[in-house]
Amino acid sequence: MKSVEPEVHLVARPQLDYDEIARYLADVGGSGWLERLDRGELDGPLNDPQNLAEFAGRLCYRSWEPGLNPNVTRVRTDQDAYLSNILASMHGSVLEHVSFSFVLHNVSRVATHELVRHRPGVAVSQESLRFVRLTDLPFWFPDWARDDPELMARATELLGRMEEFQRWMADHFGLDEEGVPFAVKKHRTSFMRRFAPEGVATGLVWTANVRTLRHTLEVRTAPGAEEEIRLVFHRIGEVLVKEAPALFGDYTVTDGAWVPEWRKV
Repeated sequence: MKSVEPEVHLVARPQLDYDEIARYLADVGGSGWLERLDRGELDGPLNDPQNLAEFAGRLCYRSWEPGLNPNVTRVRTDQDAYLSNILASMHGSVLEHVSFSFVLHNVSRVATHELVRHRPGVAVSQESLRFVRLTDLPFWFPDWARDDPELMARATELLGRMEEFQRWMADHFGLDEEGVPFAVKKHRTSFMRRFAPEGVATGLVWTANVRTLRHTLEVRTAPGAEEEIRLVFHRIGEVLVKEAPALFGDYTVTDGAWVPEWRKV
């Protein structure tokens, strides 16, 4: 049994093609917005996630410059103020264009079973134990469990016996013998996974847009949420605040719970 710790890795974020944006803006008369971006007036270093959200929002109202839309006589030129207004006015659809992809490593299937309940705005690719044969059972223990010697001794002994049974089955089925068809390995491995605990650590790529992330960040760090998923989403929240502070900087964190200023975006 290998004791593991859940890990969060941000592996993909939006990347804008500013040349194509410039071509579009030249056609609609909005080149001044991109010029302000270049001068750092909207955001110091270019922040593609925030710029994409602002771009989508301004397109909706043609609010690149005053007068392009006769109904718009004044535009916000500060990106933080602009995106804060997006959140406050619950214009959440523009946030759906901005997605982040995470590798969630050494998270249990307890956590992933909870995570897959969030479907809108999400893509999931999870390690398949139908194909991936277990030779050991990586496992996460919360601190309170680690502080209980008898519990840890019994849990470690039980997991050791389950690991031994996994290896016995592989040997019993002759899965490592030369010439065993992959279809046979897959069939037996699918059976073997039934004897792995739900708490076994696994991995997945999890992609979600900002609208979904804001919702899941709040509900999955709430005091009543499952403790492992609270830990994982706390770490996701820390990453997101660094990546896009104007889109996630309105949260207040108290005892691990992330509570947004703006809800129902």
